[in-house]
Amino acid sequence: MTGIGTGIVLRLLHDGERDLEQDLLAAAARHRTDHEFHHVALDIARWSREHAARLADAGRDHGLDLPGPRGNPSPGALAALREKASAALGRRPETGLLLLNDLRELHLAVARNSLHWEMLAQAAQAGRDDRLLALVTDCHPQTLRQLRWTNTMIKILAPQLLTGV
Repeated sequence: MTGIGTGIVLRLLHDGERDLEQDLLAAAARHRTDHEFHHVALDIARWSREHAARLADAGRDHGLDLPGPRGNPSPGALAALREKASAALGRRPETGLLLLNDLRELHLAVARNSLHWEMLAQAAQAGRDDRLLALVTDCHPQTLRQLRWTNTMIKILAPQLLTGV
């Protein structure tokens, strides 16, 4: 069994990773024509999916019943419509601003997860929970890479999109 605070952080982080995966997949679909963004977003969404699965396992060790990763969204009429809209918009300024907005929201979500990973690490150290600390040690670096990626993309895109340069 775990302390109530550790359980809360495990649940918050688990939910945050599940949400981030879905947000990354949705942003990748919206910006399908930006191939670099699309493929990187899909790749790092897998990290969040793996994190959620591992957090669900860790939750069981701590008396929590956390669901596994969400199912992949099924391709349907809405996905086909998004793909057509993405292709039609291409690299128009409005599309760039949408991408910048998505990156901002993704960055904030990843930062929140990173803080929760840090809180979980501190709880694991205080409680001498080596398995939980090993989980943080494995997963948090990937979250930090997600954070660096969103930050770098914002630094690259913001000047040209916000000033028209």
